[in-house]
Amino acid sequence: MLNIGLAGLGWWGKHMTRTLEQSKKINLVRAAEVNIDGMQDFIAENSLLATGNFDDLLTDSNVDAIILATPHALHENQIAKAANAGKHVFCEKPLGLTKASAKRSVAACNKAGVILGVGHERRFEPALQEIKRMISEGELGTIMQAEANFSHDILANMPEGDWRTKSDNAPAAGMTAMGIHLSDAYVWMFGPAEEVYAQVAHRVAKQENGDVVMAQIRFKSGSLGYLNATMVTPFFMRYQVFGSEAWVEARDSAHPEHGGLTTLTVCKKGGTPESRTMEASNTVLDNLENFADAIAGTGTYINKQAEMIENIALLEGVTQSVATGNVVKL
Repeated sequence: MLNIGLAGLGWWGKHMTRTLEQSKKINLVRAAEVNIDGMQDFIAENSLLATGNFDDLLTDSNVDAIILATPHALHENQIAKAANAGKHVFCEKPLGLTKASAKRSVAACNKAGVILGVGHERRFEPALQEIKRMISEGELGTIMQAEANFSHDILANMPEGDWRTKSDNAPAAGMTAMGIHLSDAYVWMFGPAEEVYAQVAHRVAKQENGDVVMAQIRFKSGSLGYLNATMVTPFFMRYQVFGSEAWVEARDSAHPEHGGLTTLTVCKKGGTPESRTMEASNTVLDNLENFADAIAGTGTYINKQAEMIENIALLEGVTQSVATGNVVKL
């Protein structure tokens, strides 16, 4: 059993707490939250041993690994501190805000000999794993382009000044909240990006970083990609890949937090679209337990370190393109 310390009890930290209650491989033994006074009801309801000091997780000999559900700008420093303390680290996305930062975090974990995990649970969705298989086995032919959208309004009414509304923590509207999952899937399936052009709009939400982002991507492999994330619209999730021999689309009925069904549609050359539904799995738990298996030596972590870094390189490119209005070479 892996003993975990959780840093951050915000929206996602609460979800992680509830998720870990279902695990037979991970035991949540301690939590750290800077706003500990405002979290007392949740702490009591979940019988958590909680502290207001992150460093208490580092000095607790009962903590084997740390989950970071903290503001993005804190990740690099917290990863380094955790690694130096000999703790394995599971960092909620994004791993960092610049490629250089991501490389430093990976290097810190490697130097300390600890496992680094990242909160990209979309890799565990049955439909996306099927699309990955189809690409790898050549069923789609030459990959031409991909289109993806991950939008919802869960974070549409954040209070003024919340860190998720600020460009220094969450640049480019919903890119670090939703878009980063799409770019991770792209890097996983198509390899590193070569260049990107991105735009942000301020339409409804009165927040500094905008409420809708789109990005056009050219991959080193030659294929093209488009992604969109809107923070003020009802839930929508679509992931589609077009190849020279077939196209495939995954469309979800509900946010992964709530389960639901995914409709997978395939259309082969000369044929007509054929659809089937796939049950959602608990991908957050799947990711955490894959991380635990990697620590135990009974499994290999799904997210390769080079892919972690390349995804942040793409995020940084999106951020730079939004700021300059130009195509950014990666």
